[in-house]
Amino acid sequence: MLTCDHPVPPDRYNDRVEEHLRVTGFYHASQIGVVQNQKALVNALIERWHPDTHTFHLPIGECAVSLEDVALILGLPTDGLLVTGMTMSSFPALEAECLHQFGVAPSVHWKFLPLLRDFASIGQYSWGSACLAHLYRALCRASRYNCKEMDGPITLLLGWAWMRMPYLSPLPREPHSFPLANRWRNWERGDRRYRYLNLAHFRKAFDDLQEGQFVWVAYAVDRVDPNIIPAEIYMQSVVWTATVPLVSFECIEWHATDRFRRQFGFVQGVPSEGRSLDKAHGEVLTGPKNLNWATTPIHSSWVMYWTNRYNYILSELPINSPHPLETYMLWYRSKYGHRLNLSNLVGQDSDEDNQDIDEGNEVMDEDNERMDDDQNLQNNCV
Repeated sequence: MLTCDHPVPPDRYNDRVEEHLRVTGFYHASQIGVVQNQKALVNALIERWHPDTHTFHLPIGECAVSLEDVALILGLPTDGLLVTGMTMSSFPALEAECLHQFGVAPSVHWKFLPLLRDFASIGQYSWGSACLAHLYRALCRASRYNCKEMDGPITLLLGWAWMRMPYLSPLPREPHSFPLANRWRNWERGDRRYRYLNLAHFRKAFDDLQEGQFVWVAYAVDRVDPNIIPAEIYMQSVVWTATVPLVSFECIEWHATDRFRRQFGFVQGVPSEGRSLDKAHGEVLTGPKNLNWATTPIHSSWVMYWTNRYNYILSELPINSPHPLETYMLWYRSKYGHRLNLSNLVGQDSDEDNQDIDEGNEVMDEDNERMDDDQNLQNNCV
């Protein structure tokens, strides 16, 4: 069962802790509570992901999770230095580094530890682009026929789907909360029927998706109150449309904003061929390496591409056709139309899949009850 459980944040951090979290850029993300997974929806999205274009292919066109979604759903910083650099060469050295920095054994991926040495510089990195890179990498791997699991930031994927296709979302519990992921914090408590929707349901919903059901501009003022979005989030919006690589050490993916321009309010035309990442797309970090990923021959050109990110921000294109969207849709359907109706191509969910969902939800029910008890205990102790 894919799970997506984050610790329930306390009512309020100690002022000093909150100040430090804000300096690192992780404060807003730290406020996200438990957002339960919907396995069937995730699997339906995986079926629509195309690793060659780094987009979902739906009947209404291409779409994808963008840096804008990361910033508003998770509250992570999106503009800044790439999350890359030197990785250490041995596990004992890594453990010693973690004990020195945090006083505990490693609780984050070891490759990030060198970037956490200088506390004041943590907030200079684009953690949002690194997060999105790992989501793309997870989708690319999960889309393989022989892959049965998916890791990565599932909360981001679910939040994106629920913002863009609200008719497929559970009932929001906190519609005026930031980060926007908290709209669906503990959604199971208010919409238990939603957890029983299966893969066939979401697959058919995607097959039948009509223009108007997908919200292209999901964060307009009539959908999200701009007053709940912190100023520091909007200040980094300049990079949200950039067509650039997404980098996190060995992980390199492509932010193909030119293929889903409508998500930013632009006209969509026929895009150029998908960007090939060559060997960089298959790089795997299997263990500690004494290596500077920012300067390796395979990675250095992509790092430089991000450094020049402001040169690749989307702008409105000259319209060479009186009906550019119609031209795009004709091209899109001729190229990908055979993969847009999946209910006729694949079998229905097995009883075993549904059983996995039921068993997983029973576990989450127990977890929720325990969290309620813990929260009541905290409140009684205050």
